[in-house]
Amino acid sequence: MSEPSKPLVYLVGAGPGDTGLLTLRAVECLALADVVLHDKLVSPRILDFASPKARRIGVEELPGQHPQRWPHIHQTMIELARQGQVVVRLKGGDPHVFGRGAEEAETLRNAGIAYEIVPGITAGMAIGAYAEIPLTHRACASAVAFITGHENPTKAESSLDWPALSRFPGTLVIYMGMARLELIVQVLLKNGKPADTPAAVIQMVASGHQLTRTTTLGELDRTVRDEGLMAPAMIVIGPVVSLRPPRSWFEARPLFGKRVLVTRPRGQANDLVRRLERLGAIPYLLPAVEVRDPPDWRPVDDAIARLASFDWLVFTSVNGVERLFRRLFDTGRDLRALGSIRLAAIGSSTADALHELHLSPDIVPKTFRSEDLAESLKPLVAGRRVLLARADRGRELLRDELSTVAQVEQIAVYSQVDAVDLDPNVLLAMSRGEINYVTLTSANIARAVLKSLDETARLRVRSGGVKLVSISPVTSEAIRELDFDVAIEATIYTVEGMIDAMIRNQETG
Repeated sequence: MSEPSKPLVYLVGAGPGDTGLLTLRAVECLALADVVLHDKLVSPRILDFASPKARRIGVEELPGQHPQRWPHIHQTMIELARQGQVVVRLKGGDPHVFGRGAEEAETLRNAGIAYEIVPGITAGMAIGAYAEIPLTHRACASAVAFITGHENPTKAESSLDWPALSRFPGTLVIYMGMARLELIVQVLLKNGKPADTPAAVIQMVASGHQLTRTTTLGELDRTVRDEGLMAPAMIVIGPVVSLRPPRSWFEARPLFGKRVLVTRPRGQANDLVRRLERLGAIPYLLPAVEVRDPPDWRPVDDAIARLASFDWLVFTSVNGVERLFRRLFDTGRDLRALGSIRLAAIGSSTADALHELHLSPDIVPKTFRSEDLAESLKPLVAGRRVLLARADRGRELLRDELSTVAQVEQIAVYSQVDAVDLDPNVLLAMSRGEINYVTLTSANIARAVLKSLDETARLRVRSGGVKLVSISPVTSEAIRELDFDVAIEATIYTVEGMIDAMIRNQETG
């Protein structure tokens, strides 16, 4: 028997919002994609799992309004697949739970295009965890029904048996029902569903924007209007709603709903973004600097060739570690080139980067500043040869201090270039005061970000409506030099220290 054709189209469920709910198979498919054809509500963070070379097409870019757009989606998948491109059709939730996955699969099948379907966590299932409304409970609900509130408008009559649903002895979970909520409530009440049946609306489930309101069926429509709730939202009706705690574990997280601007270089931002997401925050990304190769590798190559002649190799950043060793490996060498050289790292993150290479630094100061690293090193490097691997710009304090007792050579293993990604949506959110915190992880980043703000955004920051979070006193000094106040300064000069400082601010503020 011959093997089936390799899929050219993957119909992938992206889950309800939280990137942590993406399946491993979905991540694998995204890594294979030449083109990602994605729904509007798919989180931009999920698109980051695709190759940077992959083309991204939002379905809203295709011709037509919502009902007329589907033939164009089908045609786009077919045309790209026939060109030999691997297409990931990325859909919110699960492709086969009110996601038109069956129609898309049928179209591909009829066109002779090999495909694979990857399930995702549907929003209705996520409610049980993220809003803590159990869909079933042996005390009050032994069944659950998933219902669309937005049937195909071309159907002659509804295929939903509303009288039966009104008597359903379990939980009703209604998708896409906000636009027809008043009608849905009236039909359920008319067919005998008690007005005092517990009900809930969960807006943007499984994201930092999640908003949950509980009420009764009779008051559901008024509650939605009074609270200003809107789509995308799920509706849950049944006794299980009364089992919800005052706040779910998800909504009780320390930074829940707080909008945090991350300004680190794009390649280094993901770790901080994911940590913020796990704490309930809504991260925005505005990379402020770019890390590039130095314009001339020759000084670095020369130092690498002489590594064994140095007594100490000192790193002041994670980038320094990554760039020096990448170059060392690229030139055909390995860790044996280090010989007996001793290692120093300015802080725990830099030390962790060395640990990933199975190297343990001999010195990591208690507080992560150049002053403290110099103080720790001076007694040890006196009369010795020291190599500093660092950026092509920054403070010269470490070199100057160590040069008083040792022979110091400094090389730039990477360049830092101001390159603020002026995303208009982020800048608009800043101007409107919708950003709660701006994280600034270096003096260079602080200068680049703050100089790029328009006058409205500057006024927001200076009024305290947007809080600047500094990673260290050195960064704080750069912020104040530009006539801005530092709202929060980390006491431990790491990304984790910044996050802890924001959490303390929330608790005391």
